[in-house]
Amino acid sequence: MTLTAPDPAALRAQFPPLASGRAYLDNAAGGLLPTRSIVAITEHLTRYGATNAMPGHLPGRDVLVLKNRAREGTALFLNANPEDVALGPSATALAFRLSAAFARLWGPGDEVILSGLEHEANASPWRELERVGVTVKVWHARLPEMRLHGDDLAPLLSPRTRLVAVTGASNVLGVAVDVPAVAAQVRAAGAWTVVDAVHTAPHCFPDVRAWGADFVTFSPYKVWGPHLGALWVNPELRPTLPWPRLSFVPEGDITGLEYGTPQFELLAGWLGTLDYLRELGGGEALTRAALETASARIGELERPVAGRLLGGLLDTPGVTVYGPRTMEGRMGAVAFRVEGEAPPETADRLTRQGVDVAAGHFYAVQPLRDLGLYPEGVVRASIAHYTTVEDVERLLSGLRGG
Repeated sequence: MTLTAPDPAALRAQFPPLASGRAYLDNAAGGLLPTRSIVAITEHLTRYGATNAMPGHLPGRDVLVLKNRAREGTALFLNANPEDVALGPSATALAFRLSAAFARLWGPGDEVILSGLEHEANASPWRELERVGVTVKVWHARLPEMRLHGDDLAPLLSPRTRLVAVTGASNVLGVAVDVPAVAAQVRAAGAWTVVDAVHTAPHCFPDVRAWGADFVTFSPYKVWGPHLGALWVNPELRPTLPWPRLSFVPEGDITGLEYGTPQFELLAGWLGTLDYLRELGGGEALTRAALETASARIGELERPVAGRLLGGLLDTPGVTVYGPRTMEGRMGAVAFRVEGEAPPETADRLTRQGVDVAAGHFYAVQPLRDLGLYPEGVVRASIAHYTTVEDVERLLSGLRGG
């Protein structure tokens, strides 16, 4: 699909931190917020303070409407139904809450498989199940490109497999995964799939109907919203999952996963971000169609930037790039090291030149351990749709001593 891309300068002007003149290349850790999201947070706090969602008075009713709108907007983003979507402080927190339900279902003799590309948000919660006797296996990615292969998953699947955890794309290496193919393979084996879409979501909006998975998490703050997490649960499974909940919450009600009082001001900010994406998609109203167009436009904007980032790093003397050496099956991030320089030293040298990249393991323990790079990690440069080729050139110039 070829779409008319928005004017880059006008687009970037909607993100206040970009006015600093720095090249921000740590989008995989957290995106920047458009002005309307920042304004929405401020206006909510100004008007409502910490008012709770209470049907007994008008301000409380407004806040309750806000909460429902945020759930509905998140459902559109995922191509899901609102009653199947939970919002919380982080994707990690929601995954641990889901793990508590699984711990009440499974025990000795049951098995869970973790992909070798996982961020610990989609690994540690399921490793907790070892405490109740569940066996955890690892589906390793193949060196050196670190791609997952279904042929390697097949011998790990058995009648005892209950869950397979897989990322949509590695948050450190940028390696993308064919989620529908994995979900179909797992479903054929009689097991469930939980997908970490945190790194995927900013680059290609999730579609839970097309993916065929059973659980999907993502983080709005990686998609230019405030610090929140989201979880979708397969409606066929939701009524039967015994997660810990407050006594008055009906069994299977998705709000049972939303412990405590929501961060209403952040829900307001997320709605501001969704409105920005609605506009990017050319929609008069927030619809799934408008979001799909926005996602396609984001892909058009990112493609030349990502290509220059990978190609430039591969062509830079003394730089080792990890993962695939082409853009096929890559998404949003490139991990590398500079010969003779520890990753934190590289990041510090660049940030003093106005180029912000990250260094470390990024909670991606298994893939970096398999590459022999844990715990020191790598340098990671990650883009968003507002990143420019000029930002990338500044990175490459900094690495080359220019």
